[in-house]
Amino acid sequence: MECCGVVCHCDCTMHNNNSNNPDNKPNQTPNSGARQAKKQANRTDEAGYQKLPPDFRPFAGRAQCDPLDYDSHPYPSMARFAEFLALRFDAPRTRHSYYRQMRLVHEHCQADPESITEAQYRDYVLHVKTVKLWKSKTIRQAIAGAKLFFIEMMGREDWKVFSQIRTKDDEKLPAVLSRDQVIRLLRNIRLRRYRIPVKLIYCCGLRLSECLALTIHDILGDEGKLWIRRGKGRKDRMVPISTTMVEDLRNYWNVHRHPLLIFPNVGRGASEKPADVARRMHEATRPMPGSSLQRLVVAARKELNIPVCTIHTLRHSFATHLVEAGASIHTVKELLGHKDIKTTMLYLHLTHRTEQEVRALVETLCRDLPR
Repeated sequence: MECCGVVCHCDCTMHNNNSNNPDNKPNQTPNSGARQAKKQANRTDEAGYQKLPPDFRPFAGRAQCDPLDYDSHPYPSMARFAEFLALRFDAPRTRHSYYRQMRLVHEHCQADPESITEAQYRDYVLHVKTVKLWKSKTIRQAIAGAKLFFIEMMGREDWKVFSQIRTKDDEKLPAVLSRDQVIRLLRNIRLRRYRIPVKLIYCCGLRLSECLALTIHDILGDEGKLWIRRGKGRKDRMVPISTTMVEDLRNYWNVHRHPLLIFPNVGRGASEKPADVARRMHEATRPMPGSSLQRLVVAARKELNIPVCTIHTLRHSFATHLVEAGASIHTVKELLGHKDIKTTMLYLHLTHRTEQEVRALVETLCRDLPR
C-alpha cells in the first residue's frame, strides 16, 4: 500500500425559497454555479492524492451543510446565530443541528426569534413535548440550541423557563446479537465488497462513519493495530485488529487498489462485472455511503428472522462479547472511544456471563441455610 490522499465534497440539497415566504423558511440553497465550481474543485485525480497529508481523512457519513454557507437567512438574528455557532463549534453537523432547532422555533412562532418572548418559547416547548411527543434527547438538543441563542447570544439571563424543563430518558438496553447470529448475518451478506466493512465493524467495534473513512495509512498490519482518526468528538484512538482481518482488508484493497480509501464508493454503472466494479471503485472520489450497509443489514435481519439488528448493533455486540470473554470495562471503554465510563457500564447489563456469575453467587449464599 502506498501513501496517497483523497478529497470528497459535501453536496447537500436544500429547498429554495424567496424573501416573501409566508412560512419563514430560510433560503438554504447554495448558488448552483458556485456549487458546481466547488464540486469540480474537489475532484481529485490520482496525482492529487499524493499532495494531501497522510493524516487527511475523507468525510464519511451523512453530510450537513454549514449554516455559514447558506445563501441567505430569514432574519438577521439567524445570520448572527450562524456566525455565533461557527465561533463556538468546529463540526458543521453540530452547527447545522443547533441552527435547525432555532429554525423550528421561528417557524412555529412565525416571528423573528429575536422578538420571541419567554412565554412564547415556553408554549413551544409544551407543544413539542405534549403534542409532537418528542423524545427526551431531541428536547434536550432543542433546549441547548435555545440556550445558545437566547442566553449566550441575546443575553437574556433572566429567563427562568430553562430551569423549569426536565426530561428523563427511557432506560432501554440496546439489542445484542449472539456469536451464532453474527456469523449467520455475515454469511447472508453475499457480496464481499459489503460483507468486509460489516465484518470490520464487528471485529473492531467501530462506528459506521469510522469504518468507511479508513484509509490505507490507518492499517498497521505488522503491529496488529488500526488507527481511528477524528472519530466522535474529533478524537483519535488505536484499536487492535486480528491478522485474519488484516488479510481480508489487504485482499479487499487489492481488488480496487484505490490510492487512498479502503472502502471507496462503488458508484453506479451499467455493468456489474468484477472488472468494471473494481474500476469504478478505483476512480471513486468519496467513501462508500453508509446507507448501503444499513439497508443490507436490515434486509439480512429480516431474512434471518432476527428481531432487532442495525449496523450499530454489531458495535454493541463487539463490546458485550468482549466483556463476556473477561475484558475489563476500562479496556472496552478505550476500544470504543467512550468519553464516560458510565456509557460503557451499560454492557455489564447485557452479558450472559454476568447473569451466570450472579446466579452462582446467589446459589452460594443460599447454600446450607436452614430450611
